[in-house]
Amino acid sequence: MTQHDRAAPLAGIRVADFTRILAGPYATMMLADFGADVIKIESPHGDDTRQWLPPVDAQGRSTYFAGVNRSKRSIVCDLRTPDGIATARRLAHSADVVIENFLPGTMERFGLDDAAVRAVNPGVVYCSITGFGQGVSLPGYDLLVQAVGGLMSVTGAPDGPPTKAGVALVDVLTGLNAFSGILLALRTREATGLGDHLDVDLLGTLLAALTNQASSAIATGVDPVRRGNAHPSIAPYEVFACQDRDLVIAVGNDRQFAALAEALGRPELAADARFVSNATRVGHRDALRRELEAVLATAPAEHWKRILDARDVPAGLVNTITEAIALAESFGAHPVQELTDELGAVDARQPANPIHLAGSPPRRGVTAPALGQHDGADWLPVPADRRPASADLTLTEPARTDHARTNLEDHR
Repeated sequence: MTQHDRAAPLAGIRVADFTRILAGPYATMMLADFGADVIKIESPHGDDTRQWLPPVDAQGRSTYFAGVNRSKRSIVCDLRTPDGIATARRLAHSADVVIENFLPGTMERFGLDDAAVRAVNPGVVYCSITGFGQGVSLPGYDLLVQAVGGLMSVTGAPDGPPTKAGVALVDVLTGLNAFSGILLALRTREATGLGDHLDVDLLGTLLAALTNQASSAIATGVDPVRRGNAHPSIAPYEVFACQDRDLVIAVGNDRQFAALAEALGRPELAADARFVSNATRVGHRDALRRELEAVLATAPAEHWKRILDARDVPAGLVNTITEAIALAESFGAHPVQELTDELGAVDARQPANPIHLAGSPPRRGVTAPALGQHDGADWLPVPADRRPASADLTLTEPARTDHARTNLEDHR
């Protein structure tokens, strides 16, 4: 069997996707990229990010929404109605994966919480994404979590204000954690036949992602401070001004520093008592920076990059995003993928999935769906060599209309 004959790794996995904004949609997009059948279940209002524009793509779609909702189908379920409840429950009761990112307690009001779904579908992998955990009913927006989670306290110039990252990093990391957790639960289900309830929250994700900064604070009791682009434990490891633009130099050991000093025509710096080891360089980082920038300012950044590359000193220009894409392409990578519409015509271009399985690459994506584009849709047929672990069982009675008065769009 060739790789072209293989089913996608997640072919036959049915995902009832109740998520919106970024963390949840990112996770379900990753599942869809590898073959999962993802039905995006939206309120009549739709995912909020459909309205987050500009910018828009050539078809007028929000690039924010389109960027994390490819290869999914969209149906509208108005959970203020018995029909909407019935449709949502039917999908949840027959899914392999249910994923939601509402305030704790919201899904329970509609009979769509883990316990209610698992009573009918014991093999379900149920993933809940929250801002601060199941016991906290606070909205989880990325900026808010970057602030209260400590990331902004260590981001930005030492004499400037706390600064957020340039992308919704916490949401993306949370989506990746949800994706990983779902795969772990599906693997366990293969052995036990039982699903699991996966709980991922933005605050916990950020605290774990703070890695060395968090471990330092825990071990010493001293909070790290903002250092701009400098590293708390390594030098030189930051951005330096050259004659025309900025250059990053990322020296990680004494050998690389000696090579840097030689490349800049200042070999004596490697023997200077202030710079002879990483620890002494960290202690004298300001003096070291002055020495290096005095030389770097005499020539363009590209000049220094070529010289440093030749001596295996890690260095790079501070690129724009389009420059970064061009760089990846110059290395032979394919950082951009073409998406098609459902008729197979090329319709958009987006960042490619970065996971490269030689035998099972991500499938070619289909552009993000219009709201309700697939109303009335059911699960796609399962490939012959894949058997879903959960059965399509009879759904329970719909909740009374007065019990489902509040629509999902009111809870995030």
